[in-house]
Amino acid sequence: MLANLSLATLMVGLTVVFHFFATASLLAILNRRARNDEGDVRLMRQTLVLLAVIFGVFFAHTIEIWAYAGLYRALGEFSSFEEALYFSASTFTTVGFGDIVLDPTWRLLAAIESANGFILIGWSTAFLISVTARLRALEVELSERREEAKKLEAEESEGPGGGWTEG
Repeated sequence: MLANLSLATLMVGLTVVFHFFATASLLAILNRRARNDEGDVRLMRQTLVLLAVIFGVFFAHTIEIWAYAGLYRALGEFSSFEEALYFSASTFTTVGFGDIVLDPTWRLLAAIESANGFILIGWSTAFLISVTARLRALEVELSERREEAKKLEAEESEGPGGGWTEG
């Protein structure tokens, strides 16, 4: 049981640190892109960056799942990496089909992988919601700027006196 808890603690630590740096890197990319553009170009680029962030988060989870699969394979729990990957993906995502199971010696490791995956996926969900909210705020800001520009343009076209003529 001590080996189980030790390996599980190590894997949780590694995946959490990896996930932190992955989300921090994605946020840095998002921030760098946001500063360089204006108007519609900025909105379009932010939308493309949002897609890149989504793929980045998916990639981070893929690496985390593969790390657990590699561990299961190294422990000799599965005869192929594909089988270990299948088990790890279904465990990490908390689907847990149960068609493939670990030896009782390492069951605790799988249970902790499931809790770890649940937390990391929740973290990613919160991250994506905040990124999407940020994009929505940008859309609102852009819309308000357009309205203000139209208002100023209308005032300028009316000329001095606000469109009233003296009679």
